[in-house]
Amino acid sequence: MIDEGFPAECSERVAAVIREVAAAEILPRFRTLTADEVAQKSGPHDLVTVADRLAEERLTAALTGLLPGSAVVGEEAVADDPSVYGALRGDRPVWIVDPIDGTRPFVRGEAGFCTLVALAHRGEVLASWTYAPVPDTMATAVRGGGARLDGAALRADASPRTGALTVAVSDPEHSAPDPRRALLRLRTDGVAPRPCAGSAGLEYLAVARGALDATAFCWEHAWDHAAGLLLVTEAGGAQTTAAGVPFRLAGGNALPLTAARDAETAAYVRELLTGA
Repeated sequence: MIDEGFPAECSERVAAVIREVAAAEILPRFRTLTADEVAQKSGPHDLVTVADRLAEERLTAALTGLLPGSAVVGEEAVADDPSVYGALRGDRPVWIVDPIDGTRPFVRGEAGFCTLVALAHRGEVLASWTYAPVPDTMATAVRGGGARLDGAALRADASPRTGALTVAVSDPEHSAPDPRRALLRLRTDGVAPRPCAGSAGLEYLAVARGALDATAFCWEHAWDHAAGLLLVTEAGGAQTTAAGVPFRLAGGNALPLTAARDAETAAYVRELLTGA
């Protein structure tokens, strides 16, 4: 799979696995969770459910079966053992998995959640899958091969922008002081920031499909960003960190990071965030 690039049939096999896991472990628990199936990790805004754990376990087994010798960096595995994240600095191909991106909406019985999977090798994201189970929508991207939504080519909006710049942002109240100050700089004329709806992956999809101008996020967990950043760039958009360089999967990024409809918009959002 890695040596031969990333053939379309491989992408389709991964997409099928994701749909199967969602059908088995996620959708049956949508709006049926009991109190004992939901727990807090680091606080009330960081939830995990039995669906997150079981879906990640099944994805881990299936994806490593598709690509023997690969590793998995999953949100729940890293929560249990932070050293798992180190696989992103190694030489093995790595599946980056967020079984339910938007666990809070999922717990509330809202449809704004998705499953995110990306395949990376030596720090480069090769392919990604963003699956929203409730509408049964699948967005895929292959490095150098473009982006697709339910099989149709996906392009970010490249038309001249009119009106305020719409930007989905991290909640400033749950950000560190420096990134919080950066986000507050977006509250300026001609910019309409709004809180991230709960799923970073769906916000990236909104940029890729032309429904949102940009994102600005203050955390760097690879499982939240790897799939979406490739999706946006392969749809014709652009991404950058506050340092003016692309996002690094292994961490150490200058935050906030932004993904936008085009390079000009990404540069402008970065300029606002950094006060340049």
